Amino acid sequence: MLSVHTSPLDQPGTGDAGGMNVYVLELARALADRGARVEIFTRATSADQPETVVLGGRGADGRSLSRDESRAVLLADEVPPGVTPPILVNHVPAGPFERLDKGELPALLCGMTAGVLRTEAARHPGWYQVVHSHYWLSGQVGIAAARRWDVPLVHTAHTLARVKNRALAPGDSAEPVLREDGEEQVVRAADALVASTAAEARELVDLYGADPARVHVVEPGVDLRRFRPGPPGARHAARAALGLPRHRHIVLFAGRVQPLKAPDVLVRALGVLRATGRPVPLLVVLGGPSGRPTAVRDLRRLADELGVGADLVVHPPAARTDLVCWYHAADLVAMPSRSESFGLVAAEAQASGVPVVAAAVGGLRTIVDDHVSGRLVPGHDPALWADVLAQALADDELRASWAAAARPAAERFGWDGAADQVLKVYAVAAECHRER
Repeated sequence: MLSVHTSPLDQPGTGDAGGMNVYVLELARALADRGARVEIFTRATSADQPETVVLGGRGADGRSLSRDESRAVLLADEVPPGVTPPILVNHVPAGPFERLDKGELPALLCGMTAGVLRTEAARHPGWYQVVHSHYWLSGQVGIAAARRWDVPLVHTAHTLARVKNRALAPGDSAEPVLREDGEEQVVRAADALVASTAAEARELVDLYGADPARVHVVEPGVDLRRFRPGPPGARHAARAALGLPRHRHIVLFAGRVQPLKAPDVLVRALGVLRATGRPVPLLVVLGGPSGRPTAVRDLRRLADELGVGADLVVHPPAARTDLVCWYHAADLVAMPSRSESFGLVAAEAQASGVPVVAAAVGGLRTIVDDHVSGRLVPGHDPALWADVLAQALADDELRASWAAAARPAAERFGWDGAADQVLKVYAVAAECHRER
């Protein structure tokens, strides 16, 4: 697997780290559970990062493998029955040891490609059987690697420039032509394209000319063991643990603070509620700045200008182990994204038994069952968002019915099923590669 611009080990919710990080790591784990040996390549961003990180690995008896045992499993011709192989995360030096803007990374792809090929050169011939790239930058590296090794290339775009450019927030910068052209190259070269939803599959065909026979819809999963509804009283317990008010309605936004995710729509909706004399909930933004270093400060300034500064709490991204507690603390999770290929936060929130109010865009239309597990809001008009939030927060029975339906809605998505489907895609891609 190639994840050039962001490591699956990074904390999601700030910078370039988000749902894709979770996707890559959770899919790798589910594939390993099925006996697949997975190596992930990502760009090194610090001289202190180890060259390789070994994750997981269990023996047939369920115990964790030692480092020597992990190495033996990785070098064996076949994985022994019942053994879960470890996952390797390789940090490849390419350019300066620092985090760079995605716009600076195309110039470093030759160095990244050389590092990946150098790693393979030290392995047995035919070591890798498939290359799975994530995001267009990885796809560019994947094209070279797959051709050199004569193996199939499978690509997951995660986001598409032409889709994002159709839904730009006011004042936001368009994705460059370089990216659009790069995505087209990957679409043409890939033996299989994995789309998260049927809508994304249509976008690949309509906007990029993808061969429909090479596009496969595999809905991402959600960790249904970690994200579960809490017991009675979980909301009060979660709020006490997080220092949030017990007797106030709370709307949670979890994600990167950037125009694409549109947390400003929620702040403006609070301003509408304040201006029209309606109750104003507490908006908790769980995330950090992305793209624009001043994004959080700008959001706070907007809240102050609208008279709702005291109704906004911004907290740094939470660790995955703590995230369910934040979901349990909320009355609603809100996702006003302008574009969303899937919307992992919505799936996690619903798995945790929390209703979601989301923009009717992209994958959110697949995850949120409108008027059943939450609401899909057409557009990004703050006045409309204010009306939807006000109605939902004023009706305890409505929210309770949405919450009851939220978990069943999320149970459609699981990493086990996603991994099974991806393995089938790999097999189809191998057949396509032999025929091309």
